[in-house]
Amino acid sequence: MENLTVIADETFKLRAGSPADAQACGDICYEAFKTISQQHNFPPDFQSSEVVQGMISWLFSRPDVYSVVAEVAGQIVGSNFLWEESVIGGVGPISVASSIQNASLGRRLMEAVLERAQQQQLAGVRLVQAAFHNRSLSLYTKLGFDVQEPLSNLQGAALGLEIPGYPVRVATEADLEACNRLCQQVHGFARGRELHQAVQQGTATVVEHGERITGYATLIGFFGHAVGESNEDLKALIGAAKSFEGPGFLLPTRNSQLFRWCLQHGLRVVQPMTLMSLGLYSQPRGAFLPSILF
Repeated sequence: MENLTVIADETFKLRAGSPADAQACGDICYEAFKTISQQHNFPPDFQSSEVVQGMISWLFSRPDVYSVVAEVAGQIVGSNFLWEESVIGGVGPISVASSIQNASLGRRLMEAVLERAQQQQLAGVRLVQAAFHNRSLSLYTKLGFDVQEPLSNLQGAALGLEIPGYPVRVATEADLEACNRLCQQVHGFARGRELHQAVQQGTATVVEHGERITGYATLIGFFGHAVGESNEDLKALIGAAKSFEGPGFLLPTRNSQLFRWCLQHGLRVVQPMTLMSLGLYSQPRGAFLPSILF
């Protein structure tokens, strides 16, 4: 991939990323997210540039994540990623250097991953957007994305509670089939690769009710997702979490019953976010928590 475009009398090139780009891309990503959060008086999503560099390096090394890096005069000025783990692709993180903000590079980075999604014949593409960032909301809408769910990013101390009749335990590989079937039931597709990786890493949990699995979580945190037949399943998974990793977890704000329960148990809203989709989207038939990806 090598696309050339002129921006403000400068030619920028789009190319595939590599682990050697992790430091430069990580620094840009950290500063971009920190700056927009501070401008709106929200805490940054990431605690340090080193954390982001590690995440970006991990993304560059994954065969199921497509990367695109932008350069001007041989200097990296932005990057974007498409997660290709299932029939639905996830976009992000996308970031552009502050020196060329508002110069259409963000649009071109988005178009590059959407072109890739079309080439891969993905059924749809999704992302989670910071609701206070008007420019990104406008850009994604112009590119064809639809708003599907307002989200609340929640954080707080671990609840350390159990829901009677809904025991939670660590997930094993023997649970994969039942969990994938449940995700298919709720969303219309399975996220089996993510779940399998979470099981291998020891972060995945399942909740049982009536002697069968009725919900699972890859992680209760920014990079984890969860599905359940009912809110009671999600309450059990949230209640059993030892901590809420990263900036916290995402909850569909329209799920008023679960949202209210979280607030009543001392969790606080960190920031509003928005789940957006392009292509296939079916209204979930059950309870769910999206990840920062979707």
